[in-house]
Amino acid sequence: MRLGFLVPLLASGALLATVGAQAPWFLNQPLLPGIYTADPSAHVFGGRIYVYPSHDIDAGVPQDDLGSHFAMRDYHVLSMDRIGGPVRDHGVALDLASVPWAKRQLWAPDAAERNGQYYLYFPAKDAQDIFRIGVAVSANPAGPFKAEATPIEGAYSIDPTVFRDADGTSYLYFGGIWGGQLQRWSSGRYEAKDVYPADGAPALMPKVARLRDDMRQLAEPARDVVITAADGTPLRAGDNARRFFEAAWLHRYNGTYYLSYSTGDTHFLVYATGDSPYGPFTYRGRILEPVLGWTTHHSIVEVEGKWFLFYHDTQLSKGQTHLRNVKVTPLVHRPDGTIETIVPYRATGR
Repeated sequence: MRLGFLVPLLASGALLATVGAQAPWFLNQPLLPGIYTADPSAHVFGGRIYVYPSHDIDAGVPQDDLGSHFAMRDYHVLSMDRIGGPVRDHGVALDLASVPWAKRQLWAPDAAERNGQYYLYFPAKDAQDIFRIGVAVSANPAGPFKAEATPIEGAYSIDPTVFRDADGTSYLYFGGIWGGQLQRWSSGRYEAKDVYPADGAPALMPKVARLRDDMRQLAEPARDVVITAADGTPLRAGDNARRFFEAAWLHRYNGTYYLSYSTGDTHFLVYATGDSPYGPFTYRGRILEPVLGWTTHHSIVEVEGKWFLFYHDTQLSKGQTHLRNVKVTPLVHRPDGTIETIVPYRATGR
């Protein structure tokens, strides 16, 4: 049977009672069934693929719109020698208790390498319940990582990701609205209230700053990563199907910079293109249609000349939005530079 008409219902969980988490309905299967992981940041280090995900747990925290039920306490690093090969869980790479400044909620991380050292960037709430961005260091891409004593000055909110350009310059991107608190920094400093732009005003944008050579601090003040429509006007706050919500990621293909991100409450992974790591970026389209579960978060990586999308859904937990699993699927850049949209369910069911 054709599955296209079922996709919205599957994404909302409405058909779980009838199809559950049966493998035939899903385009891809979880990388590692024995652990709940999400928000996968994938990199190739030393010829091996390393994935830096969140580690989901059921902490017994009531669900709310700010994501309090995402109460993760540590990070595990996954690795494989090839796409489709055996996946290794390297165990705890960083624990909340070992981060001097952090109080709770180790959300989506990313990693980078420079001069033989590996850097794990992560968000966590401090003692005042403000999301900050921290960094931890290791001589091994799988960790364990040792956290710096204080968070990165001038970085805040959630979803840090690092892009290293061809000239060796590294840039830190970060930000996420709603529970990610980006809207609380509209004045340039943290305010303990949510301030959102009007629907017709420019949307809140992710932030970017160049990193210092030591990879531990910013080399400049963070600035907006402006995402525009085709006519050059910034995307509007009410444009929920296209505007930035969280999960920024940057990759470069054929000289063009691709900024991809999640639209949050509309559940798309989308992308925009530009000529500089700073932007502006012009919206181009969708990468991934809605998955099973509320959140969607990803990374894009080249492995031996082929491109792949790492993402998550809630197949293993049968729709529990805070208990997710990581997946991977091929990603195709068309000759005109656009990206083929991926539907995370099979076209036919058996």
